[in-house]
Amino acid sequence: MKIEKTPLEGLLVITPQIFTDERGWFLESYNQARFENAGMPCRFVQDNHSRSGRGTLRGLHYQSQPGQVKLVRCTHGEVWDVAVDIRPGSPTFGQWWGSELNPQAGKQLYIPIGFAHGFLVLSEWAEVQYKCSWFYEAKTECGIRWNDPDLAVAWPLQGVSPLLSRRDQETPLFRQAFPQTA
Repeated sequence: MKIEKTPLEGLLVITPQIFTDERGWFLESYNQARFENAGMPCRFVQDNHSRSGRGTLRGLHYQSQPGQVKLVRCTHGEVWDVAVDIRPGSPTFGQWWGSELNPQAGKQLYIPIGFAHGFLVLSEWAEVQYKCSWFYEAKTECGIRWNDPDLAVAWPLQGVSPLLSRRDQETPLFRQAFPQTA
């Protein structure tokens, strides 16, 4: 497994080794001992799986307390996956980082607590699967507006409006979600 740091402390790109032969391919997407040995101690308690059509944008979501570590991968199609540092006091607070995820490359994002997460579907259909370190709780569900001008996430929309849930259309702006830091 290859582990790459990003410009945002704690946000990592993990690329498992892919073994191919005439039958197809195999990869190990998660191994608790290997993650712990690489400095990513985490106990995952919930797996999520979504299927979305082209142009669907989900995010930017996070759980407040206790938060969730996420291990995100795209298992069908292709997405532009984004994480935003929402840790007040972090030197990269309010900054984002994004990457294309698809099953051919096998890349995954390890997103620590203190990040908002979202993705845009680039292919006709995409399936995203992710592990979470804490259970979903509606009362701690939070979000930041996907097109917040202060964040200026460079979503590859190519002039097309994204397909959004009502919730994602109505999430607060970054300065509203974190007024103490504005």
